[in-house]
Amino acid sequence: MKGEKIVVERKQTIGEDAHNVPIVDWVPETVENVLVAPGARADIPDVDRPAGTVVAWNLHFPKPYAKSLRGARIRVRGGKPCKVIGDPQPYTAENTPTEWWMPVEVDRADG
Repeated sequence: MKGEKIVVERKQTIGEDAHNVPIVDWVPETVENVLVAPGARADIPDVDRPAGTVVAWNLHFPKPYAKSLRGARIRVRGGKPCKVIGDPQPYTAENTPTEWWMPVEVDRADG
């Protein structure tokens, strides 16, 4: 198995404007050696979005990566950002004999 390079984006306050209001932006972090697998594909009902689709990925992050991904978004294969579902947690190192230990689901609705 061979992992891929993905980009994790997290919201971060990068300064303040002239009125002391925080300026928030998405700050990227490149992560190497992530296993990438297509998730389930599903169509969104036409009532909700005409011709809409859901793009989903199942990712497996390598050891020792264990940063919080709650509220983050991830770009896979240079695509549009997908939101992380939930708050992924790694398995214990003892229960993962391979290089990967944290499953992460991401999705994006188009249309």
